[in-house]
Amino acid sequence: MESRCENCIIRQLNALKALDKNELKRISDTKISKNIKKGDFLFEEGEKLNGVFCVRNGVSKLSKMSDNGKDQIIKIATKGEVLGQRSVISEESTNLSAIALNDMEVCFIPKTELAESVNTNPNFTKELLLQMATDLKIADNIIVNMAQKNVRQRISELLLYLEDTFNIDDEGFIGMVFTREDIAGIVGTAKEACIRALSKLNKESLITIKGKRIKLDNKTKLQAIVDGLAN
Repeated sequence: MESRCENCIIRQLNALKALDKNELKRISDTKISKNIKKGDFLFEEGEKLNGVFCVRNGVSKLSKMSDNGKDQIIKIATKGEVLGQRSVISEESTNLSAIALNDMEVCFIPKTELAESVNTNPNFTKELLLQMATDLKIADNIIVNMAQKNVRQRISELLLYLEDTFNIDDEGFIGMVFTREDIAGIVGTAKEACIRALSKLNKESLITIKGKRIKLDNKTKLQAIVDGLAN
């Protein structure tokens, strides 16, 4: 797993691309490479973080527990993303939990090293702000979708997003497997409603379900559902 930040291509996918060689060397000297097992927490809601996690491999879900105990998934984080930066920069406890959806490889970067570059490198600060703005936009879209789109629309949109993000395997199924609980948590509905919606899409030959795996058979119709142009 060990890799110098100066030579790591993953940094091109996040704000670390704005750091110069000396900054990258300093961070590389202090970072800690970690293996995170599927189902384990990278961090939990309410935790005070001492650094950020740069995802080298694997997928995690960022979620928040509602007052009624329901787990609402806010974002799916993949290779190249940096987790925990908002909490570290604001010096507040994190308001989300991050859980590994499969085995992950991450690099933990201490907040002291991050703060050094924030204070001295305006390009790095700008990149961080742009990323946080993107995260806020995602959160805004979730709120709008909850209010304006029904479960069928939200699930259709999610399936299209998952295939676009994780591609397909040799049999044409979405390249990452999500449980029905996770799908329900992402679109903000009950597991039972999620299962019914997926079953209906399957019966209409818009998708194929094989165990937990899902294949998209008619993406044009799924997009029409998302846009409200088809029932």
